[in-house]
Amino acid sequence: MDDKLTLDLIRNAVSGSAVAFRCRQKLQPAGGEGSPVFPATYEKGEYATEERRIPGHEAPVPCVVLNSVQSEANHVELALLDAWDDKEIPLPVIAVDFAKQGLRRDLRVTSLEAPHRIADALLRDSLSPDGVEFRKSVHGSKIDHVDLRNATALFELCPTALVYGLWDSTGPRGGLGAKFARAYVSEVVGIDAVPGRKTASRIDPAEVRLGAGPVYLRAGGGWTLDENEAAKEKGKPVKAGSKPGKNDGDGKPSQINHGNVTPSISNGGFTIAYALRTSTLSLPALRRLRFPIDGQRDPARDRAAQTALAALALCGATLAQAAGSDLRSRCHLVPVEASHWELLDAPGEEPKSYVLDRTDAIKLYREAVEAAKATGLPWLDEPLELVPSPQLAALVRKSQDLAVATAEAGED
Repeated sequence: MDDKLTLDLIRNAVSGSAVAFRCRQKLQPAGGEGSPVFPATYEKGEYATEERRIPGHEAPVPCVVLNSVQSEANHVELALLDAWDDKEIPLPVIAVDFAKQGLRRDLRVTSLEAPHRIADALLRDSLSPDGVEFRKSVHGSKIDHVDLRNATALFELCPTALVYGLWDSTGPRGGLGAKFARAYVSEVVGIDAVPGRKTASRIDPAEVRLGAGPVYLRAGGGWTLDENEAAKEKGKPVKAGSKPGKNDGDGKPSQINHGNVTPSISNGGFTIAYALRTSTLSLPALRRLRFPIDGQRDPARDRAAQTALAALALCGATLAQAAGSDLRSRCHLVPVEASHWELLDAPGEEPKSYVLDRTDAIKLYREAVEAAKATGLPWLDEPLELVPSPQLAALVRKSQDLAVATAEAGED
């Protein structure tokens, strides 16, 4: 039986010469073995397929990426955000709130949701509570000076950036902005993947026929069958399906989602032998980080911060696993074996295996944060609330208006 992972074990691993913590877990579709799964699609609707060397197979095995490294990090950050919202864990969070900005749909984005974390343009183009541009504010300006040997400000404001990676490419230094490689990397891959087929159809219970049109876009929104009520473009009624400012639609009822859709068959989805989630936490990546205060370095403080970051990574991964792997429509995976973390220590030695459940992961992380704060490290205990700049609010407002207009015109 595997031992429990403890804070002392994490601290010793970080302080010593261990290479990584690793978790490899097999999963199957929730529908059972042989049920199809649908990976994410990329440009031109393609899947990320490739051949890989898999233990136990002499020849390369066809595989498909079910959840990419970037998507796995996003799932972990959302799991951390949920735990933070429920006040289960302490975590520095920066948020920009678009409430009262006249948007069609309210929006609030945190540093755990923004694609580039604290360096994201949504935060960059927002204002601090005292009306100063975020990157020129007391907190935001600290990010201008961070690097591997001066990561204190990121530990204070956005420690997840030190775990899941950051490139401050849109900040004041442009392409010379700080870069932090991912310390935590995870991926879900379908093994021995066989391409499948998918079907699509729709039967309209109202039996709306093609000849019931043409359908016109109504002036002021919506649609109409009456030419006199239709919006006009160069004096002519605008048919449904037309692009904004044009009259190039065909006016078919299908443009407003009425009528049947002819059944079709196309390539889509895969059956797999199993899915494999591989997650690794690089300890050398954490050891490279330094956390000086007022220009003075303290090795004990460095180790405390590195240990807290390791605990954060392990906690986030455990929270995400506990939340389940319902990755997208028709890609719901369930583990077929218990999760455990291997510590890759001395070369040639068999890795030691440890278990870590949700409750213990939260406990370890909280203890590690308190130990780091006790060394004098700064930590943002309360969320930093930003408001969008006028130009950012206008940009999002116009984008939402455009989304509504294109939807009414029958575009995707």
